[in-house]
Amino acid sequence: MGMLVNFSPELGAWIRHNLDRGCAAEDIVSSMIAQKFEPAIARGLVEAFRSARSEGIDPPAGSVVIDSVQADYYYETPRLAPGPVIRTTDREIPVLLRLEQPVLAVLDGVLSAAECDQLIELARHRLRPSTVVDLLTGEDKIAEYRDSDGMFFELQETPFIAMLDRRISEVMNCPVENGEGLQVLRYGPGAKNTPHFDFLVPANQANRESLARSGQRISTMVIYLNDVMRGGETVFPEAGLSVLPKKGNGVYFEYANSRRQVDPKSAHAGGAVHEGEKWAVTKWMRERRFVPA
Repeated sequence: MGMLVNFSPELGAWIRHNLDRGCAAEDIVSSMIAQKFEPAIARGLVEAFRSARSEGIDPPAGSVVIDSVQADYYYETPRLAPGPVIRTTDREIPVLLRLEQPVLAVLDGVLSAAECDQLIELARHRLRPSTVVDLLTGEDKIAEYRDSDGMFFELQETPFIAMLDRRISEVMNCPVENGEGLQVLRYGPGAKNTPHFDFLVPANQANRESLARSGQRISTMVIYLNDVMRGGETVFPEAGLSVLPKKGNGVYFEYANSRRQVDPKSAHAGGAVHEGEKWAVTKWMRERRFVPA
């Protein structure tokens, strides 16, 4: 399973320069780790340049695909409540499926059909091409591997959004203030999202500052806002699981523990939409109160 990592021309030139002057790959990796790079990402980047150099081919430019981190992640008691039903202030939500590694659950009817329709209409006129954060610069950029339109609501922006924030937070068993604002995404025909992690990697200043303000992301809830005619599954490659989108249903997963480890098995992707379109809303939870930049 691979993870796409973007890098700046400056970083690429720095790695090439150090390899050319005879520095050991592990020394370059150690220097990057000292600058707060995730160890597995540092090793993957350096190895990609070292391999290209030894094979006499052009070095990577802009991005590389590296192996997912294989850390010994310690699974703690899930934050999600046990049992066949999750009870919130205003709803009982049946649990359709649970996994232990990664911690994951598929939930029935997190939102009603009317709530899904209302959320789509509120978001529709605010959609913009989705961006991703460049891993090394921290800047937002439109990426070919995430071809969707999206928008963010502010936390508790309206009474309706506040109601959804409260319910979803109760399901995720975290305080409302720990949640980032709801993000609505629309994927058109052919659109997809390649394998990635939701936890933050401290490889750029923006991520390091966000982690300092609010702590790590610890869990995600994705709720489908429409029935997709064909395609659009949420795929967990390490678990061999594919969740079919159904209007109102949600998929919940955790990926950070109290030891400050992150779960490499939480890699996930959005399958291509083969027919129709896909609407979804995402909630990310932090270790502590979310403070925007």
